[in-house]
Amino acid sequence: MLVSQYMGTAERGSPGREPAIRFHINHRSGLPAYRQLVDQVRHALSLGLLRPGDRLPSVREVVAEVTINPNTVHRAYQVLEAEGVVEGRPGLGTFVTAVSLPSTTPQRQLELQDELRAWAERARLAGLSAEAISALVAVTLPNPERQEAVE
Repeated sequence: MLVSQYMGTAERGSPGREPAIRFHINHRSGLPAYRQLVDQVRHALSLGLLRPGDRLPSVREVVAEVTINPNTVHRAYQVLEAEGVVEGRPGLGTFVTAVSLPSTTPQRQLELQDELRAWAERARLAGLSAEAISALVAVTLPNPERQEAVE
């Protein structure tokens, strides 16, 4: 799941300015919408696209852009807040507080991306659609909620 748009201005995320990230929802992915929002923030952090102080879109902005229930956005932001990734500031919005999620070097990320691209091509050649590949990746990656259900 990729972040659909990243705002690269120096003043991005400031109160009254454009949010630093815009979301998209893939309704066919099989992942709950709130989880997709959480994952997109995590990915943007891991890639260094979001930094502390960046403002996330307001619930109203997300609802208008991707047409989902406001409670879904609230849930995603609550998960991120519980993880210490963001904090809500009354009257101002929701802001990134984490410097980044655990990551690796940019060079290693590029190497891994190349490996993943090659794997995705093999999966495509094996007959999997883009949606099937995304679903396979989603069910393969660790998911804390799924682990809680198993334990």
